[in-house]
Amino acid sequence: MIALEKRPQPSRGWTYATPILAVILTMICGGLLFAALGKNPFETIRTIFLDPLFSEFAFYYRPQLLIKGAPLVLIAIGLSFGFRAGIWNIGAEGQYIVGAICGAAVGLAFYPTESIFIFPLMVLAGAIGGFVWAMIPGVLRVKFGTNEILVSLMLVYVAEQLLASMALGALRNPEGMGFPGSRNLAQYDAASSWIDQSIGMHWGVVSAFIAVIFAYVALSRHIFGFHVRLAGQSPRAARFAGVNPGALILICMGLSGALAGLAGLFEVAGPAGQISIDFNIGYGFTAIIVAFLGRLHPIGILLAGGLMALTYIGGEIAQSNLGLPLAAIQMMQGMLLFFLLAVDVLTNYRVRFGQGKPA
Repeated sequence: MIALEKRPQPSRGWTYATPILAVILTMICGGLLFAALGKNPFETIRTIFLDPLFSEFAFYYRPQLLIKGAPLVLIAIGLSFGFRAGIWNIGAEGQYIVGAICGAAVGLAFYPTESIFIFPLMVLAGAIGGFVWAMIPGVLRVKFGTNEILVSLMLVYVAEQLLASMALGALRNPEGMGFPGSRNLAQYDAASSWIDQSIGMHWGVVSAFIAVIFAYVALSRHIFGFHVRLAGQSPRAARFAGVNPGALILICMGLSGALAGLAGLFEVAGPAGQISIDFNIGYGFTAIIVAFLGRLHPIGILLAGGLMALTYIGGEIAQSNLGLPLAAIQMMQGMLLFFLLAVDVLTNYRVRFGQGKPA
């Protein structure tokens, strides 16, 4: 008989081992999936996880890892505050989209003016857009007790329709021959940042590192971090300690929305370059995997964001070189979260083998 026995306290060793084990299991099952698709599993795994780091084109791919990982880290850092406090913002994808729309709208409003002040205004607008969008489920939760999971998730679909409307309507390039999409916005980031010109990166990468440092200090050295941890571990004890649950919900939702909005702005002003119908590629949902894979710890999130960016870059290489379908890459990314949730049971439970009790 196999039984799960609850540990007296969570295992510290398994807490750090389960993400590694989840990655290994994902590689194994991903290899089996690729073999079922008629691909060489060893070659495919090597292409996805090693080629971006060690191939002859690694010099080109390595900066791309930072660029791909930056929005994931920014969004996941924001989500981690709420998740630690038991506040489940699942709609970061919508906040990411709205932040990009608001920031792009500010930039396009000044077109064709070039000024060093435009990009900071775009950054501010992006953060405010994501913040406001996150406040909708936050306020509804505080005032009416609605479920923030459902509300934030449903708002993602509203944001997607808003994105399509903007790409086809108010923000469409009037010189674009009727095609959907806005004017190019990369000029604002390039004009405002020497980073973009010197090493091929953008302000989003810098902001991601700043967010990691800020989150680490806030969670480990500030009373706010103590309140967040206490609310997640024992809501009743948090109330006795003087924590205002409504205020904590609004702060965590607002913070995660603002960071998601910033991620959207940096993406639309950098790699994407314009508002388009297919601008969103699921960073808001992938960041949930990054947050949990990093154990909701800022340093862990930074490493997990790099790993997830590796699957994006490696997946693109596998698609072009091996003919691997995009759906297979996305399925492998989803496996990572499911395996993490599965093996995470070992943190709080130990497996016991023995004889079953007689009926």
